[in-house]
Amino acid sequence: MKSIFSGKKKWLTIPVAGIIALAFLPFAIGGGLAYLIHKRVSNKGLKYGLFAVVGLLTLFFGTAWVAGISSDSSSTKTEQVQQASTEQTTDNQTVQQVSSTPTTTEESEEEDPKAGKQEAKVVRVIDGDTIEVSFSGKSETVRFIGINTPETVDPRKPVECFGERASAVAKENLTGETVWLESDPSQSDRDKYNRLLRYVWTDDAVVDFGKIMISTGFAYEYTYDVLYKYQAEYKQAQKDAEQKKVGLWADNACPVATVKPTTKPTSAPTQSSGTSTSTSGSGACKYSCTSPDRDCSDFSSHAEAQAFFDCCGFTATNDPMRLDSVGVGDGVACESI
Repeated sequence: MKSIFSGKKKWLTIPVAGIIALAFLPFAIGGGLAYLIHKRVSNKGLKYGLFAVVGLLTLFFGTAWVAGISSDSSSTKTEQVQQASTEQTTDNQTVQQVSSTPTTTEESEEEDPKAGKQEAKVVRVIDGDTIEVSFSGKSETVRFIGINTPETVDPRKPVECFGERASAVAKENLTGETVWLESDPSQSDRDKYNRLLRYVWTDDAVVDFGKIMISTGFAYEYTYDVLYKYQAEYKQAQKDAEQKKVGLWADNACPVATVKPTTKPTSAPTQSSGTSTSTSGSGACKYSCTSPDRDCSDFSSHAEAQAFFDCCGFTATNDPMRLDSVGVGDGVACESI
């Protein structure tokens, strides 16, 4: 035994013995006490009694010591397992969160209703198809693309049927509201009155207010010279409004007053060359000369438009439907068709 703990071997055996003794410390202490009792107590009765006491104490404390070491080891393993489980749960939650988060793609940008539109604040409603807005620190007058409402503000023209109601509806829904303006590459940026030509969207840019005005019968579809982006939708909206007889399309919505002469004319009225005195839209005229407002898209040819223009008695200076506005203002209607 002495040879194990002597010589060069002691540098290995003594540390190993110390580690083992530390792991089983109560047993090491008990063994040491038993060795001392054996060497120093000569009375056999006392010696065996002390052996019994030391043995019981060693067994008690040694068992508790080993149980404590095992418990610490088991607890450490449990914590490691719980930590690994927690990390796995966190990873799963992260994956779920990432998978549920919408990604920004070109497709989602195209679906954004506000994309490509200018946000603006409505300062004033001029009439049913013209508003004044402010954005980027400036004020602009905006003319709706694709719609026309009965006239209310043009000093050269009388207030037209349903014009005041259309204007009131626009004021009620737009005054002070935030709108989104959409331009159309097929149209000019501004008209001849320097007004911006735009589609006007409301409700976070998802509601086309111009189309709503047509579908509820407060405006007509209006094509000026060239086709525009939403022309098909606007024309269909007007057809639906006409079929449902809503707004200005309702029966007797715009009654035409008939004025009876107080005296019998002494002779038949004369008619100038190419011009009719009829302004009521009845008789030979294809459409009503008062409402709804007509444009060049309503006619299949220049000759047809000119016949209507002359039948209603319109001239270069009296052209309420602006049929001559696409020309040079010489009394020739719809020269472009």
